[in-house]
Amino acid sequence: MSTLLQKELKINRIVTTNVEQAKALDDPARIKILQALYHKQLSVEQIVEELHKSGYKKATTTIRHHLDVLKRSGLVEIVKMEEVRGAVMKFYGTSIKLLGFKIPPNFDSDYSKTITDASIKMQKVIKNIAQNNHTKTKKKNLEKHAAGMEQNYDEYLLIEIVNRALTKVLENHDSTLLQKSKLFLN
Repeated sequence: MSTLLQKELKINRIVTTNVEQAKALDDPARIKILQALYHKQLSVEQIVEELHKSGYKKATTTIRHHLDVLKRSGLVEIVKMEEVRGAVMKFYGTSIKLLGFKIPPNFDSDYSKTITDASIKMQKVIKNIAQNNHTKTKKKNLEKHAAGMEQNYDEYLLIEIVNRALTKVLENHDSTLLQKSKLFLN
């Protein structure tokens, strides 16, 4: 037998999700719903209208089904309820900002120095986070291990902490860091 192709793969991204969330994101309409709910509180009817604007002609019952799937996965929640003509109208929202772009083919070569420099700086930050949360992480990891779950739980927690901290920085529209990064990346 001869080898026709062999390529070394290096891990360069980590995606944190669970099975329910991955299944929920396996539908373009659900992705559009998440994007429509970003920084908004919308009723089912308003979501239907938003989807129609972007070319998705879905029935209200279908949107309700999609919302149920997204709610069960924890990606969407009811954020407001109002009484309207004796009925209860629910408004949905999300705490997820879904970014879905294709990375250009030359991304690694164009940004390799920036990635390396950022990695060195982030290593210090992550080491500090890990040291400050070692006791909590160790206890949680032991609980997960005892329950037969993945052993990389400590890495998962670190990634979630960094992800949420970075999200706070990027969502702060008054941040000079965000303004500088826009100038840098353009």
